[in-house]
Amino acid sequence: MAADGQVTRRQDTLATEEPLEIQLDGEPFTTTMRTPGHDLDLALGFLVGEGVVARAGDVVRAAHCPDATAAASTPTKTHNVVTVDLAPHVARPAPARHRHVTSACGVCGTATVDEIRARSPHDLHEDAARFDSRTIADLPGRMRDAQRGFDRTGGLHAAALFAPDGRLLCVREDVGRHNALDKVVGWAFTRELLPLRGHVLQVSGRASFELAQKAWLAGAPLLAAVSAPSSLAADLAGDAGMTLVGFSRGGHFTVYAGAERVVPATP
Repeated sequence: MAADGQVTRRQDTLATEEPLEIQLDGEPFTTTMRTPGHDLDLALGFLVGEGVVARAGDVVRAAHCPDATAAASTPTKTHNVVTVDLAPHVARPAPARHRHVTSACGVCGTATVDEIRARSPHDLHEDAARFDSRTIADLPGRMRDAQRGFDRTGGLHAAALFAPDGRLLCVREDVGRHNALDKVVGWAFTRELLPLRGHVLQVSGRASFELAQKAWLAGAPLLAAVSAPSSLAADLAGDAGMTLVGFSRGGHFTVYAGAERVVPATP
């Protein structure tokens, strides 16, 4: 409807949002609201961000669960429940960490910044990667060109993983920005790319505390966002030794932590 009251009727495509239950060893761990697709990567990336797993050998199996309502003779899988079986050497999280996560907020079960420090196996201060300023400035546009879901709905966040030379390795979309990042981290987890030394994680929207936390647990030395970071995200990035970039759009960006990693573009 226009401001003058003129009405136009047409069909529209909306971003899908459905619950996903993540189980550990067959027991409920958490439920998150997400856009269906790449659910196993989402679950694995979420567990990386929680500090539960760090490498592919920490997981024995990840799969969609059978549909309990289906007939025994024709079993099917439900795409709203996934289970992850942990390797015997992996410590199981306490039951109190089971919870519900909305698509609007991905704050994890870790209670304090100190706990996140204790859970992260990565000291990003030791990552000697350097990034060309022009490459950083170009990443949002390259990610946006790959956002097929956003083109259809206008309602999905995105996260992307870029190689040290600026090649786009993976892009994922979701109604929750934290889910999109989890899907990217889970993709890297299954390909044994963690920790993400020398790589860049680019996200749409703002750089919140939980996104900085997830990037740290994945071992990424640079997190870039199209919009603003929060103060706690900047503090966490500084403590972790991570480079944090915000307002990356229109060929410009602002560096909030780890400026030593950003070098001027070569002529």
